[in-house]
Amino acid sequence: MRSTPAARVFHGLTALVAAFALLAQLVLTVQGSATLVEVDPPGLAERLFHLVSYFTILSNLLVLATTVAAARDPHVDGPVWRVLRLDAVVAITITGIVHWFLLRPLLDLAGWSYAVDKLLHVAVPLLAVVGWVLFGPRRRVDRRVVLLALVYPFVWLFYTLVVGALTGWYPYPFLDVGANGAAAVTVAALGIAVFLFALSALVWWLDRLLGPAPRAASEVAG
Repeated sequence: MRSTPAARVFHGLTALVAAFALLAQLVLTVQGSATLVEVDPPGLAERLFHLVSYFTILSNLLVLATTVAAARDPHVDGPVWRVLRLDAVVAITITGIVHWFLLRPLLDLAGWSYAVDKLLHVAVPLLAVVGWVLFGPRRRVDRRVVLLALVYPFVWLFYTLVVGALTGWYPYPFLDVGANGAAAVTVAALGIAVFLFALSALVWWLDRLLGPAPRAASEVAG
């Protein structure tokens, strides 16, 4: 089975943008750039720890890993890959939505910080979702994949709340128990859980509705 050239190019472009954005954010973090509302960044080790705790960074890493695989073989498959691919699509979609509606008003960035922020929160989500819609690979999602894919975001949420309770630092303001209270954060966490499940179910439905991604004529003939 030969690979679809357009799919390879699009997935490769998505991977390239994600890789550049992640590397640029790492450089900015090492240089001491503020993240979100941190006007007085902590030391390097703590900044790096914070960096890898952000859902945005983890989501972009998932997109990078899965689009590299899809660029190599647009019809890639496997039980682990199916879960990672669904995680990537759902997580990066949430990243874009939460950024646009909740976090964007809090940001006051300029220069490279602004550009990288838009790559991580806007460009990569758009590329990843459009790439999945146009090129798949689809018919990769079922009930088991949905349930397994939910493990990652719930583990992240649990980790975030535990780290916040121990250190007082939360990557996102709406999860800050100290500032918002346990009741408000519980409601936010439940809302996130419902949204995750609904979005995963939507991707599952679309995966069946859209059918297998189109192949090049040379592949069909072969």
